[in-house]
Amino acid sequence: MKNSYKNRPDGYRETIEEGILWIRETSPRLTRGRGLMAARIRRLKKALAEADAVVIGAGAGLSTSAGFTYSGERFKQYFSDFADAFGITDMYSGGFYPFPDPETRWAWWARAIYYNRYVDPPRPVYEKLLALVKDRDYFVITTNVDHQFQRAGIDRARLFYTQGDYGLFQSPDPSDRRTFDNEDWVMRAMEAQGFVRNPAGIWEVPEGGDLSMRLPSGLVPALEDGTPLVMNLRADDTFAEDEGWHRASAAYADFLSSHKGKKVLYLELGVGANTPVIIKYPFWQRTAEEPGAFYACLNYGEAFCPLEIQDRAVCIDGDIGEILDRL
Repeated sequence: MKNSYKNRPDGYRETIEEGILWIRETSPRLTRGRGLMAARIRRLKKALAEADAVVIGAGAGLSTSAGFTYSGERFKQYFSDFADAFGITDMYSGGFYPFPDPETRWAWWARAIYYNRYVDPPRPVYEKLLALVKDRDYFVITTNVDHQFQRAGIDRARLFYTQGDYGLFQSPDPSDRRTFDNEDWVMRAMEAQGFVRNPAGIWEVPEGGDLSMRLPSGLVPALEDGTPLVMNLRADDTFAEDEGWHRASAAYADFLSSHKGKKVLYLELGVGANTPVIIKYPFWQRTAEEPGAFYACLNYGEAFCPLEIQDRAVCIDGDIGEILDRL
């Protein structure tokens, strides 16, 4: 039904507004928590065991722990020609580079999409997380766009990708809210650049490293009327929040509402300071206002919480995959 989402709750905006309001009214002071690592692990285990439900909030640090690094050797392996030609130093900044033509830009994006969306990460961190919560009542909200929760087997009905999906294209027209699966296009674009499949079916750089940095013009993504397509990634108000996005936003709101007053563990994984309004602030606000709630922050170098909730919180600074192993 067209625009049927208009009568549904909007968990995305509602929680952001509530979190920002709490921050403004409280002006919280931050702490990195107390206790040795072993004691913090025990505290988190206890909170997990006692929780009626778990709300997982995941950021880029989770995928980094899984091995999806955007720079270093992984970048050099698949993008050394782009680095040499344009001076690009990592996969993230390359997404903003002013390439000379659409054919070159989409050659770049085909590689970035493939190696961050259609392959498994080097480390099974997502699978470890699923093993931790699979028998529990849980929901996942994430700012990641790499689809790795679903690849690991997380129930799609319990998942909200707030910022888009590497696996989707959209129209740049803000009135067109459709999205389009790009898997078939990505595979054709990888082959067109000269990548070859290994015995496991994964596209790899050919022996000798000879690759094209331009796609044939006919492979530049466009609608049937010739309108160029763009990535379904939130960058401005043209981001397409399609039917699936609104369904997930409503599911998130419903999950939070149905568990109000219960013992809820708000488990934040790898959320940085770039977009704290989506996950971090709402998690703090709900922990502060719900007596049965508990907040846990697992992050490498950025594990902290407000003093106002430190008695019902634990902050663990370290590699998320290693912490999950200890859980």
